[in-house]
Amino acid sequence: MIGRDLVLEERYAQGNAERIPALIAELLELKVDVLATPGTPITLAARRATSTVPIVMLTGDPVGAGLVASLAHPGGNITGVSVLSGDYSAKWLELLKDAVPSLERVAVLWNPDNPQIVRVVEKLRPVAQALGLEIAVFPARPTDLEATFSAIANARVGGLVVTDDSSIDLLLPRIVKFAAEHRLPAIYPFSTAVQRGGLMSYSADFFELWGRAASYVDRILKGSRPSDLPVEQAIAVALKVNLKTAKRLNLTLPPTLLAIADEVIE
Repeated sequence: MIGRDLVLEERYAQGNAERIPALIAELLELKVDVLATPGTPITLAARRATSTVPIVMLTGDPVGAGLVASLAHPGGNITGVSVLSGDYSAKWLELLKDAVPSLERVAVLWNPDNPQIVRVVEKLRPVAQALGLEIAVFPARPTDLEATFSAIANARVGGLVVTDDSSIDLLLPRIVKFAAEHRLPAIYPFSTAVQRGGLMSYSADFFELWGRAASYVDRILKGSRPSDLPVEQAIAVALKVNLKTAKRLNLTLPPTLLAIADEVIE
């Protein structure tokens, strides 16, 4: 890459999973040097498409998904950053229950086509039971969203948990608006939701994680092999709270919750 410009080719499926294989094939036709992939489904599709072009992922549990042999020794052509949201997803329910002590029934938005998110939801079930909560899951594919909103509105739920599938990130403005219109306390896996008016978020810093993923691209372009680059894990998780939204929902958040928040929007 010395003496050459860096060309960034971007492709977006806009939440349509059926487009992903064709978009990856299009990029491979361009003879790209590295593929950068967000989320488990896209990374799995990239792995099916090539075993030679280096892939830098930002995904959940790459070992559990079979993307790498281990974090320390990924092997193959894939490396990158692991969010491991399954390790902190239990806190979504705990924090929501702290914010709404009377909470009994919670809607969970998920992508059932993402094996990582399937594992996250399975981990939520025993947590919900321990907290005395009932959870009901609803698909968050773009084509399902309006029907899902209608179902949630009729499901008599008292709160909403949004899981961290990468395709859901695009839907955040619509989800935050829906939660506001139906006065649903919600916790999100992306901090940008709180800036948009969501009540709470508990997540890794995805902006910082993509910066770390970029360092993998840099090393690969300079000659490193993905198999020699250990997968990094996200270790910092931040709680952010929007007090304006809490007031609109007539919620008085306990001081203990506000005390552990990394950021409070007033």
